[in-house]
Amino acid sequence: MTVAEQGAVWLDRQGQPIGCVEKLKVLRENDAELRQNMQDAFEDALLMGVAPDAMREILTDMVKRLREPGA
Repeated sequence: MTVAEQGAVWLDRQGQPIGCVEKLKVLRENDAELRQNMQDAFEDALLMGVAPDAMREILTDMVKRLREPGA
């Protein structure tokens, strides 16, 4: 079972689980929305002829390039 299937455990900067119900709700909604957007982009790319592994690499690179606000 994947993390997505189990439900992610969201940790704070000290490594403790986030316990606030409202924060968890927003995080879960963001997770679901992002997963769907990534899947849609992936499928669009494949329909336009992009190789699956190439698109996975592009998406992975996008995540690696994320920066914290103010960094």
